[in-house]
Amino acid sequence: MNQLPERDLPPGRHRLLKEHLMTEIRQEPVRRTGTWLRPALVAGAVAAVTAVTLTLAAPSGEQSTPDASKEAVALLEDIALAAEQADTLKIRDDQFVYIKSKVAWSVHEEGKPAFLEPIHEREVWLSVDGSEQGMLHDPVVRADHELLEKATPGIPSNTNYRHLQTLPTDPDRMFDWLNSVSEGSDSKDEANFVLVGDLARESLMPPAQAAALYRAAGKISGVFVIDDAVDAAGRHGVAVARVDDGERVELIFDKKTMKFLGEREVAVEDLQSGFEKGDVMGRTAILERTLVDKRGERP
Repeated sequence: MNQLPERDLPPGRHRLLKEHLMTEIRQEPVRRTGTWLRPALVAGAVAAVTAVTLTLAAPSGEQSTPDASKEAVALLEDIALAAEQADTLKIRDDQFVYIKSKVAWSVHEEGKPAFLEPIHEREVWLSVDGSEQGMLHDPVVRADHELLEKATPGIPSNTNYRHLQTLPTDPDRMFDWLNSVSEGSDSKDEANFVLVGDLARESLMPPAQAAALYRAAGKISGVFVIDDAVDAAGRHGVAVARVDDGERVELIFDKKTMKFLGEREVAVEDLQSGFEKGDVMGRTAILERTLVDKRGERP
């Protein structure tokens, strides 16, 4: 997991691609599901982003939003409690975090309506200490075991495990960190929520920091609860969500274990991109998250 790559991006929420690219950096069209979210938390550019870009709504700008609902704060506290009770793993610096998921990104081609690509499997290998190149396997976008750039040492937005261990365990300080590193939108609330989703989806968070992250998410304005949401694997869960300019982003958790399942993005109004109200614009599902000894190795 590396620092946020810098590159020119189209207007509006397309700027969120800067965060998404943390892992969604690939050789062909860029697609996504979310916001720091949905493509990537991995890292360095495998190649330049080309004609196809993620379909995102425009940022919410100066619009004011209410505080997170009481239900959302309570749910995020339950999620945080479950996260901090997770087993502390013995992790070596030379290992890799392996994450297997199902994803479907929105695709936008110039002059054509945006569409949702088929759900497909994606695998990523992330260096525990950021000293080695990671790897992305996503044949649908022609990323066939593509190497990812190493993390640049000392960058506050690095997301390799060893750096995440240095982040605050206090929710207020974690919220300050989110504010200091999240980018990609005129709305800081939106950028922060997207970053929470990206960290939940494609990183391995230490238990104490994961708990602080979810408690910090309860400080983001406009967060509310959806009682039933479905991830890319068809699993039902409860979600915390936000709406920005016609798009609702949902972070989905198992109702019993409070474990992160995946994400879903839904149009809440007809959008200029071609998506209509009620259309799913992106979805993910985490199938496996573990440690392996070598890049490219599968559990």
